Amino acid sequence: MVFLEVNQRNMPPTQTQNNSRVLRWSLIIAIVILLNLFYNYTLSLVFSAPEYNNFCSSQQVNTNPQTQNECTSSGGSWTSYPKPSTPDQASGFCDTSYTCRKNFDDSQKAYDKNVFISLIALGVITFAAALIFRSSEVLSVALSLGSVLDLVIASIRYWGNANSLLKVLILGVALAVLIYLAIKKFGNKIQQ
Repeated sequence: MVFLEVNQRNMPPTQTQNNSRVLRWSLIIAIVILLNLFYNYTLSLVFSAPEYNNFCSSQQVNTNPQTQNECTSSGGSWTSYPKPSTPDQASGFCDTSYTCRKNFDDSQKAYDKNVFISLIALGVITFAAALIFRSSEVLSVALSLGSVLDLVIASIRYWGNANSLLKVLILGVALAVLIYLAIKKFGNKIQQ
C-alpha cells in the first residue's frame, strides 16, 4: 500500500486519476458480480431445484407400449398415425415419459416462480440500500448496478413461464417501490 502511494505521488495527476477510476470501476464490477452470485447461490440453497431423474426414472431397457390402452395406463401419451401402411406397423406412438415430464415441468415452473419473486424482492431491497449508502459513491453505484443486473437475471429466468397477470403484478409493485424511493430520496432536486 505504501509503495502504491509513493508511486502515485510521483505520477502526473491525470495518470493518478485514471488509475483511481480503473480501481473504482473494478471494485464496482466485482461487487456487482459477487452480489448476484451470492443471491443466486443462496437461493439455490433455500429452494431445491427439481431434478428430472426424481420425476422420470431412466431404465437401461425400455419397452414401448404398442397399444393406446397400454400407453395411457403406464402414464404415457398416445399419438395415432394417420393410417398404417402394413398390417404389422404400429397404429401409433407412445410418449412414455409424458406424465412424469409434465410433473417435472410443473415443479420446475413453481421453483422458477419462487426464485423470480425472491430475486425481484432482493433487487428492490438492494436498490434501496444503494440509496441509503449514497455517501459512498462506489458502494452506491455498485449496489444500484447490482440491483439492475439482479432484476434482469430474475426476468430472464422466469419471464417465459410467468402468466401475464403475475408479470404485471410483480413488475408493477417493483416499479412502484422504485419510483417511491426515487421521489423520497431525490425529490425535486435539479442537478446543475
